[in-house]
Amino acid sequence: MYLTRRETFRLAAGAAASISSASAAQSKQALDRLYDKAIVIDALSFGHEWDDVEHQAVRDSGYTGMITSLDRNDLQTAIDEIMDWRKRIKDMPDRYMMALSASDFERAKRENKLAVMMNFQNATMLEGEVDNVDVLHAIGMRCFQLTYNTRNRLGDGSTERTNAGLSDFGIEVVKRMNEIGVLVDVSHSGHQTTLDAVAFSEKPIAYTHTMAEALRPNHPRAKTDAQFKALADKGGVAGIAALGYFIGKNPGTDTTIETYADHIEHAVNVAGFDHIALSTDFPVRGLKSWATKEEWYEPRLKFFKPSYDVQWPPYIPKLDTPDRFRNVINVLDRRGWKTRQLENLLGGNWMRLFREVFGH
Repeated sequence: MYLTRRETFRLAAGAAASISSASAAQSKQALDRLYDKAIVIDALSFGHEWDDVEHQAVRDSGYTGMITSLDRNDLQTAIDEIMDWRKRIKDMPDRYMMALSASDFERAKRENKLAVMMNFQNATMLEGEVDNVDVLHAIGMRCFQLTYNTRNRLGDGSTERTNAGLSDFGIEVVKRMNEIGVLVDVSHSGHQTTLDAVAFSEKPIAYTHTMAEALRPNHPRAKTDAQFKALADKGGVAGIAALGYFIGKNPGTDTTIETYADHIEHAVNVAGFDHIALSTDFPVRGLKSWATKEEWYEPRLKFFKPSYDVQWPPYIPKLDTPDRFRNVINVLDRRGWKTRQLENLLGGNWMRLFREVFGH
């Protein structure tokens, strides 16, 4: 059969497209296998409600574990929160387990459960007593933030007018956390408080959920290149938060999953592949399915300063679904990331940090 030049080119193009599609499908299968084998940790997440819907979202996410967020108004509230989790785990041992050491995440992976690390996003529950670190550690706490946005007894938060850094009490608390094995987190801390925590902690610390100030200029929750570098130099890990308005303007349109990947890659370029990981700062099921403008967005306009730049809607569609981190590694794979780099991003870097802070 004689083919014209045009027909030859058309057939060749079709064959090339078929090969390309097959390669893409094969690459996705390989990425799915990588993800399914990896330990996947969200360094700041929680449940909208810990019901069957959230549990299904956990199953769909492929999460091995998370660092969660508990109420911390005072010591009794903090104790009650941890005891509620202990009861939840007792009532649903097939779903959840408490994360007290690095090996608990490994066991959760083997047993197809979610390992949950007890964490507070402030130190108010200490009520000014360093010994309360021991009290909460004894019942399961393994992480807390030294400050939230405003000043407390330990130091200045990220939206505080001043930039005073850690107090003497704050340094005492960091020392006690190091001694008994509690992860120091400064995600919401002020600039100097962050640098002081890195400097005074004898163990590596975390920014569990933050973003790159170089790409989100002047946002109080972002960390500068100098802060990322200081963290990495001491062996710490930073989780890049997937909350839409944290990483850019107009989430879902101008700000996309590619923007999230940009933050990850910028942080990696500054701190190195061994010091950057993932987090969300919202429930596993996402925000779209339940958050409303009246009950979610408007209260935050009163609670946070204008510099927080809270926006509606706050989410990025490809990061709001439970398969968010699968979507992320697909983006990074197209950008040339290697298997080991993706594995470390998903959970390997957190595991290394947990071993250094809590032991095996």
